[in-house]
Amino acid sequence: MYGTVDGFSYGAATPVAAYLMACLGAALGLRCTARSVRNRPSWKPGWLALGSASIGSGIWTMHFIAMMGFHVKETPISFDIPITLLSLAVAIVVVGIGVFMVGYRGTSRAVLLPAGVFTGLGVAGMHYIGMSAMRMQGHLEYSVPTVLLSVLIAVVAGTAALWAAVTIHGFRASLGSSMVMGVAATGMHYTGMAAVRVRLDDVLSASVGGKAPVSLILPLLIGPVVFLVIAGTIIMFDPLLVLGEGEWNEKQADSRHRPPPPPPRPVWPSRPPDDPVRARESRPAPPHGGQEYRPW
Repeated sequence: MYGTVDGFSYGAATPVAAYLMACLGAALGLRCTARSVRNRPSWKPGWLALGSASIGSGIWTMHFIAMMGFHVKETPISFDIPITLLSLAVAIVVVGIGVFMVGYRGTSRAVLLPAGVFTGLGVAGMHYIGMSAMRMQGHLEYSVPTVLLSVLIAVVAGTAALWAAVTIHGFRASLGSSMVMGVAATGMHYTGMAAVRVRLDDVLSASVGGKAPVSLILPLLIGPVVFLVIAGTIIMFDPLLVLGEGEWNEKQADSRHRPPPPPPRPVWPSRPPDDPVRARESRPAPPHGGQEYRPW
């Protein structure tokens, strides 16, 4: 016997909120990765780590906000907290591998493809590990073709995101890329959810229809949301941000750390011109017809 699955029990509220969080995490991750490429090498690891954590936290938050709307009519749902937190760690670490590969080695095909695969597998791994944390009076079954489609969407979206992070310049372009990434991440989630069926256990308890995900997941979401707000604040108030499409001007950013230029060398009046003809014309005439005076 299969349960009645409803992925939109709160209507459009959870998909819209999930999409916005995916866009926020993607936007912060793209800006951090772009700045790591255009900034001083000593700051590169910090920007890449912040970008990895932003993308991972944003996608994880998107996933579990969307899961708040997942409801099975015949059984209540709860979540295993350690496995739920493990899914967050997987998202940040595996996405971070792809981000660091692109940040240090560029976007050549030999680098971009494996980096995109790592990033996509991190997103897909986070999704399905988070799904395995669900506890109910039944178990999940998946449609394999739909699962493979969701993984493909995640890999393509991850590859495109990494390419955009180090290639697309300007605040508006990055904002548009983050919106596209939000669509891809949210689409991957709901594609994976479309592959789910819930086979109920033979014996159900009297307690049915509870909405345990709200009471359990909501406190867990506070940490990643606060982190994303802090990350956004760091990016907004970074003192090295030069106005003008939000891009880095490396010369202006490094000017405060460079010594002042040396004063110009004086030009002595007795030095002859480089042109020998002009040099002969500019020499003074010898006094009283005597031998020409050569001061140099």
